[in-house]
Amino acid sequence: MNNKFLNKSCDQIVSETRIIDNKLHTPFLSNFPLPPYYITLLLTFSSFSPFSSHCKEVYSLNKEETDYIWDKYKEGLTTLMDKKELTYE
Repeated sequence: MNNKFLNKSCDQIVSETRIIDNKLHTPFLSNFPLPPYYITLLLTFSSFSPFSSHCKEVYSLNKEETDYIWDKYKEGLTTLMDKKELTYE
């Protein structure tokens, strides 16, 4: 597993994630922004199918690599939410 590539891939996904009007817009759910109360649920998943599909299609990652990025992405998402002062309720 190439952690340098995986970390850069995760950084890219986080950089494409936006919080607009208190809703989460992600590259893997581009047509379905999430309201805050769904984000808490999202952060509890050990994996997330649209995210996995995105990683496979865009970055050609396998399950192990996607799981690694998912954990890193959740950390980045939490940081982004804290910076934007997004409430979870």
